[in-house]
Amino acid sequence: MNVVEKKPADRLQDNLAQVQRLIERHRLVEGLVHRQDMPRHDLVESIVHKQNLAELQHKLDALHPADIAYILEALPPEDRLLVWDLVKAERDGEILLEVSDAVRETLIESMDQQELVAAAEQLDADELADLAPDLPRQVVYEVMGSLDAEEREQLQSALSYRDDQVGALMDFELVKIRADVSCEVVLRYLRRFDELPEPTDKVFVIDEAGVLKGVLPLRKLLVSDPEALVEDVMATEVVAFHPDEDAEDAALAFERYDLVTAPVVDADGRLIGRLTVDEMVDVIREESESDMLNMAGLKEEEDLFAPVLDSVKNRWAWLAVNLVTAFVASRVIGAFEGSIERIVALAALMPIVAGIGGNSGNQTTTMIVRALAMGQMQASQALRLWRKELGVGLINGLVWGSALGVLAWALYGSLPLGVVMTTAMTLNLMLAATIGVFIPMTMARLGRDPAVGSSVMITACTDSGGFFIFLGLATLFLM
Repeated sequence: MNVVEKKPADRLQDNLAQVQRLIERHRLVEGLVHRQDMPRHDLVESIVHKQNLAELQHKLDALHPADIAYILEALPPEDRLLVWDLVKAERDGEILLEVSDAVRETLIESMDQQELVAAAEQLDADELADLAPDLPRQVVYEVMGSLDAEEREQLQSALSYRDDQVGALMDFELVKIRADVSCEVVLRYLRRFDELPEPTDKVFVIDEAGVLKGVLPLRKLLVSDPEALVEDVMATEVVAFHPDEDAEDAALAFERYDLVTAPVVDADGRLIGRLTVDEMVDVIREESESDMLNMAGLKEEEDLFAPVLDSVKNRWAWLAVNLVTAFVASRVIGAFEGSIERIVALAALMPIVAGIGGNSGNQTTTMIVRALAMGQMQASQALRLWRKELGVGLINGLVWGSALGVLAWALYGSLPLGVVMTTAMTLNLMLAATIGVFIPMTMARLGRDPAVGSSVMITACTDSGGFFIFLGLATLFLM
């Protein structure tokens, strides 16, 4: 029999659709209960709980925690809490780690203290450190009291670092060996484990003081002479991190060097933990989502089904900025009302100049923000990049401005109008290049995230600038 495996995305959508159908059936039966004169308890027990809810719970039991998290994020609050109540208690902690911050907040609010303690106690120290900032303080204290001394020390260590530092993300489960033993001894040692920490692609080699000396990849261990000493076959050129390093920089290093795991060492070189590729993938994804939200002017990640007022609070700040910039643009247009009244074609053409300038500026800004995020750009390079982007804007302006100029000449029978269109387009694209380089650079120099609101500011500048350039040139040369 040929088995055709579905794509992960298709399988995820199928699971969501099945859960939604089961919830709809449950709601339908509940509605029938309310409309009929029969004992509610008996009917709910026999029809809802024994059939629909049991089927829904069975479906949830078969899903990966990440898939359940995806489903919870896609459901409105009342259905989300129904599904959450059906999840087995021992899986609560894993799922809370997978859901978005906004949804996690709503789930935690629906749980009592003992449920939260039970969920947290299922997690390792590094996982608990991820969840602890979102838990009530009393819950964290109670969970810490149930940990042994080593786990408590690990948790306190992880909590002492900011969320964006390596120390907050490091995993304490790792395999370490001495350099003066043979490969055969290492293999026997590894066989004593019920299972190796996931993922494990290498073991870490340390000396008597716990100082990192190198790493021994498992693929190298398996093919090495069993009698060979670890110090003779280990790799000594190791990509290692310090706990106070930036997590985003570590994630970029994982991508650059194709790492699966990497050691974390203290100031004296002692091995204190490791980073894993799954954590680094999460860092890259979260940073990407954050940049996308920031460029749209959103303050933070938002629950799709968040209350209206919560969404308003998240969005109002940059909308207020946008309102001010739109008012400035309208006053620029108002200053040229006489020109627009005399040449009506200006009203039809000016949005083209502003729109193309905004798109070009956003392209430049995206390139600069990405370069800053990856550490590829320094402040000293700003002028060089500005000259390059000016050149791009000049060529694009002449090419596409000329095309629009010819079109304007053909539509309105005015060669001077076509020339003004070409000139305005070229100047606005050069303005967009200038703004696109210096806005994110200025924000970075001020210690702010260069992605925050950049697209809003670019659009505002190119709109006002485009209107002013086009209408100003038209007033000077066509009146």
